[in-house]
Amino acid sequence: MILSMTLAFVGLTATSPQQDPVPTQLPPDVVSPQGDERPDDPPGVPARALPGTPPPSNAPAGFVQVNVDGGGGNIPGDAGNEPSIAVDPSAPNRMAIGWRQFDTIASNFRQGGFGYTTDGGRTWTNGGVLESGIFRSDPVLDSDSRGYFYYDSLWIPGGVFLTDVFRSRDGGRTWDPPVPAFGGDKAWMTIDKTGGPSDGHIYAYWSSFAGCCALDTFSRSTDGGQSFENPLPVAPIFGTLAVTPDGTLYLGGVDPNDFTNFMVARSTNAKDPLSTPTFSTASFSLGGSLAFGQPPNPAGLGGQMYVGVNPCCDEVYLLASVVPFAGDPMDVYFARSIDGGVSWSPPIRVNDDALGNWQWFGTMSVAPDGRIDAVWNDTRNTVQVNMSELFYAFSVDGGVTWSPNQAIGPVWDSHLGWPQQDKIGDYYELASDAVGAHLAWAATFNGEQDVYYTRIGDYDCNGNAVGDATDLANGTSFDSNANGIPDECECFASGYCTSAVNSSGEAAHISHAGSLSLIDNALTLVANGCPAGQFGLFFYGSGRDQKPLGDGTLCVDSGPPGLFRLLPAVSIDGSGNASLALDFSAPPLGSGAGMVTPFSTWNFQFWYRDPLGGPTGSNLSDGLELTFCP
Repeated sequence: MILSMTLAFVGLTATSPQQDPVPTQLPPDVVSPQGDERPDDPPGVPARALPGTPPPSNAPAGFVQVNVDGGGGNIPGDAGNEPSIAVDPSAPNRMAIGWRQFDTIASNFRQGGFGYTTDGGRTWTNGGVLESGIFRSDPVLDSDSRGYFYYDSLWIPGGVFLTDVFRSRDGGRTWDPPVPAFGGDKAWMTIDKTGGPSDGHIYAYWSSFAGCCALDTFSRSTDGGQSFENPLPVAPIFGTLAVTPDGTLYLGGVDPNDFTNFMVARSTNAKDPLSTPTFSTASFSLGGSLAFGQPPNPAGLGGQMYVGVNPCCDEVYLLASVVPFAGDPMDVYFARSIDGGVSWSPPIRVNDDALGNWQWFGTMSVAPDGRIDAVWNDTRNTVQVNMSELFYAFSVDGGVTWSPNQAIGPVWDSHLGWPQQDKIGDYYELASDAVGAHLAWAATFNGEQDVYYTRIGDYDCNGNAVGDATDLANGTSFDSNANGIPDECECFASGYCTSAVNSSGEAAHISHAGSLSLIDNALTLVANGCPAGQFGLFFYGSGRDQKPLGDGTLCVDSGPPGLFRLLPAVSIDGSGNASLALDFSAPPLGSGAGMVTPFSTWNFQFWYRDPLGGPTGSNLSDGLELTFCP
């Protein structure tokens, strides 16, 4: 936790299948303004952590390095930048961060790095890369209402700029195979989490400078990322997207032919899977030009444009670091619309310093109650273009006034550790909740480019709009293991593994209903997609696996302490469903080697008979990992 926030402040058809993209290769002499993304270096020799390397010590308290080795130590000589973050809305302690992973700064060859946390970002596990040896760039992550994470990643096979989307059902630990998503350079993605008919829609757009499909730069998925529709034209580039509670989509950026012309495109029918999305576009001034090629980040953007919406009303917000028309090298400017993006306020300067300094990588997100959070890199205290501090400000009146700017990190040098690119990427990402914000960003505290997670404000792991520290102090939450996390936040579920199709034409899926609290003792395992009229057996073990068994895959590790059958066997009803209520006071759950205890993690699966499904006559569901709380 970096600071305690106070609220005092001062002044095609929509259902068409994906087609092969139209190859639109960037000519060799054309470079996108934010820098060239071609894989023009071969992979270098990866940097390795030295044996016994301790955890990074140069970052201040509360700035947690994400791109670490298996022991939590820094890896000298590598680089990570352009981080993006996804938060599980159903279990906010679960997050994932993706970044551009350079295994050595001797080469600009990069891959899709990722890490994950289950404790609210206090510690992170480096998961490696999406696909080893495959050039990937421009990571963008988001989550859906179920807590599945999605990772949009640029790659350039044969010189054609494309994106793939990967899905994780287990909090970012593992990722399903990539799904082609058209795309191109400098893409962004957002997912509808409204709970309405369009819940789960994925919206993505990218730059017209280098993409698959000429000026067609917007695509959508209405089936949870299993496929993406043929792209459609949309004007802005170098920005982000946001969805209102009624499913209206906003897409922000700048005119590709005039970076002083800021634009917002609005679609009210993108939420309708049977309609072809249409957009109305408004243009306005943000007081200057979107920045690129500026001294703090010479080969990259000074930051992209962020769009956000106030969930309470038809207000839309924009923020970006811009080169003003006069008076200052670079500032963070903000604009608001109170009529759904039709008209916009005059630009408001967010940074409150004197003239002459650089405010770059301006980044914004909006909390559920409408509070606007902003961070940026700032040179006001060093007066050197390469020496910045991370600054923060917020607004509780729709951006009309902003809190006094506050430095929340020490000075760092943006010119260190360039991996054969004179930049530290093009963006950061911020994700706000009711009491604070999660920040994924990059800095050089170790003398090289590394990815960091920072929590601004208190945590709110149970989503009750009260800080966790307050819940614990008031006795409304308990912390039986004294780790600072309310007990109820340490139980969660993750699906994983892949099940095989059975004779019903479906692949069986395991889930749960009820409580993961052992005191409640009210948990039921559920399986669906099974062959009707057969019988099956739920079982569990301590670890994960993925190896053939019967006509399917064993997802639970059979190693010590072994597999535990949950009796009795259950019948599969006429709809292909089966269920079993568990009793944590009785064997094998409540005694012996397989005893389930508070904060323990176990893996569950369903085995079933399927005489018509394959040569062995049996199959299995996918896997379900459960972590239990008291």
